[in-house]
Amino acid sequence: MNFKIGSGLCSWGIEDAKNSHNPHWETVLNEAAQAGYKGIELGPFGYLPQNIEILQNALKKRDLQIVAGTLYDNLYSPENFENIVSKTHVTCELISKLPKPEQVKGQHYPTPYLVIIDEVNSVRSPFAGHPDKAPRLSDGKWKQMIKHIIEISKIASQEYGIRPVIHPHAGGYIEYEDEITKVLSDIPSEVAGLCLDTGHLHYDCMDPVEWLGKYTDRLDYVHFKDIDQKVYESVIHRQIGFFEACAEKVMCPIGQGNIDYEAVRKKLIDTGYKGWITIEQERDPRDAAGSLEDVMQSRKYLENIGY
Repeated sequence: MNFKIGSGLCSWGIEDAKNSHNPHWETVLNEAAQAGYKGIELGPFGYLPQNIEILQNALKKRDLQIVAGTLYDNLYSPENFENIVSKTHVTCELISKLPKPEQVKGQHYPTPYLVIIDEVNSVRSPFAGHPDKAPRLSDGKWKQMIKHIIEISKIASQEYGIRPVIHPHAGGYIEYEDEITKVLSDIPSEVAGLCLDTGHLHYDCMDPVEWLGKYTDRLDYVHFKDIDQKVYESVIHRQIGFFEACAEKVMCPIGQGNIDYEAVRKKLIDTGYKGWITIEQERDPRDAAGSLEDVMQSRKYLENIGY
């Protein structure tokens, strides 16, 4: 098989580890295992236990493996640099000590990965899905962000043997076509790869099928989401924030939205992608009661069409 399918914790609404509405981490692991997943992501910093023995035992008990850790933070502010360096060390040390997840023969780099995301922020979030209106970073702040990404990428790869991958994300400063193109031009392949997300691509006015074939040499990891077109049109028309849109259920189970996953499968096979794919369905954690059914539906749909 070309692919292994994992699950992201945002499918349970886990975006902020400190959100009081989050379901308990053991509930999330239990449901991920119950839905038949073998791979999951670490999720936001501090949500899953950072004690190696506790986490390793919890994963082993459920036959789960960590396929990626995430650095989701403000990447451009000089004042935040020490913070992101610290989080990089903690996250990479943790995932480097865990048993390695299953590999797919021919994948570019071994899992697990460090997924690097410029966080959703109050300036950009209302312009998610509006490439013509969204304010961009100044040249100075952009250069600062690139410098920071290169530094934390080198920490991940050189000190821990973890491949860093940059994830364009709606509501952050690496989001639109011009920004993705520029970040890949500014950061060499040997420093960091790319994690493309079908849902964020569609949300931000890019064709997921086209973009999955655009940077095949940089594409180390893939996220799958699906989008409810009716809700999407409504939230874009009202120009509301990205997480507010997720709370209105703009994301739906794979196969129930507007992304053609048979065409996505063909593109990934044609371009030779081999590796892990993580399913995500961003939502409000107060809606986590529906997560198990949704992640089961997503996995079953993909299996039925040949993933």
